[in-house]
Amino acid sequence: MMRTVSTDDAPAAVGAYSQATRTDDVLITAGQLPLTADGDLLDDESVGDQTRQCLENVAAILEAEGLSMDDVLKTTVFLNDIDDFEEFNEVYSEFFDEEPPARSAVEVGRVPKGAAIEIEAIAAVE
Repeated sequence: MMRTVSTDDAPAAVGAYSQATRTDDVLITAGQLPLTADGDLLDDESVGDQTRQCLENVAAILEAEGLSMDDVLKTTVFLNDIDDFEEFNEVYSEFFDEEPPARSAVEVGRVPKGAAIEIEAIAAVE
């Protein structure tokens, strides 16, 4: 059975979606923008800082369910500009060092709210 996940430690959903959904086996986050838990958009910050905020949001959602970044099986990364890949990847690797999850990274036409990046994750639940 699926249920929704919500935490005050990550930004609230800004539309008709949940921060994450979960079954007994898997948790899937919505795409996380570089928004603080208070709703401040970091769109004027560097891609590295935006990446860090996106991943901190993912981590907060996982932690609300007793999970960690070590439980992440796959991430999908949406970049406004693929030329930002190197800067994004440098910060991303701080969150996933020894055994990183599978990942897709694509350039999109526009990331919501004018951000440079959005990241979603799929995590295993034991």
